[in-house]
Amino acid sequence: MKAIRIHEHGGPEVMKLEEVALADLRAGMVRVKIAAAGLNFIDIYQRSGAYKIALPYILGMEGAGSVEAVADDITDFKVGDRVAYGFTAGSYAQYANVPANKLVPIPDAVSFKQGAALMLQGMTAHYLITDTFAVKPGHTILIHAAAGATGQLVVQMAKLRGARVIATASSEDKLNIARTVGADDAVLYDTFDSDVKRLTDGRGVDVVYDSVGKDTFERSLNCLRPRGMLALFGQASGAVPPFDPQILNAKGSLFFTRPSLGPYIATKAEMLSRTNEIFEWVSAGKLSARIDRELPLVEAPAAHVALNSRGTTGTVLLIPCRD
Repeated sequence: MKAIRIHEHGGPEVMKLEEVALADLRAGMVRVKIAAAGLNFIDIYQRSGAYKIALPYILGMEGAGSVEAVADDITDFKVGDRVAYGFTAGSYAQYANVPANKLVPIPDAVSFKQGAALMLQGMTAHYLITDTFAVKPGHTILIHAAAGATGQLVVQMAKLRGARVIATASSEDKLNIARTVGADDAVLYDTFDSDVKRLTDGRGVDVVYDSVGKDTFERSLNCLRPRGMLALFGQASGAVPPFDPQILNAKGSLFFTRPSLGPYIATKAEMLSRTNEIFEWVSAGKLSARIDRELPLVEAPAAHVALNSRGTTGTVLLIPCRD
């Protein structure tokens, strides 16, 4: 099969399209013919060496497609089933052997491209608004990078749960995207803290969902009401430097958390509960996943450049069947 593999860490140029032998199916595994693979920042961190991995390595942590074969002990999936998965390496390829406990079924009303776009980013948005801080009617939230793939999903899901949404972005065009998917107010990064105070009559928001990190962290804390929460779920601008927890006390007994998806899908049942609700929303036309661009495997380096530039306004997909 064809796959994008790296033999060393570095820039996008270390990714090579190669012929790779397809491994035999082991017990508990399902072979998926990949129709679409989603790109995420973890792919960039693994490629660059920010996250250490054993080499050589096939990149990609999520995908969607049809079941091509199953191991003898698999009873809950069969050949031809439509499936998606996340948190399993090797989706920049035409085929992947995936543990059955990482697979979820895709309903007919959800396309493979939507499935690939909604696994990691969709479940991230879902755990943030349902569990990290359980958004309810009457809450006001602030979501940074609202025009990005995850940000757009947070906006939509928070509105589905009855919240008021204030969104940030880096340009007027991106603010318009945030408004299009449901943001009640949209403000630029330069003045977001003062804008939030103005828009909330000085009260502040109940929760800030921050994937930007270093460049927004301190001002995000300033946007919170007393006993509000800052959920830092990414660091696109760099890591937040060490800080004195006394700051949380001084600013009104604030809560701070650094969540990630893994602990929120620790069991197959929890993962299914999230994807089932996400796919139900999509099927009912209540949630949409914006796809910024679709590229063949051979253009994986260009896809990484686009994602890392923070110039994308939705999910970037690789389509293996084009190669």
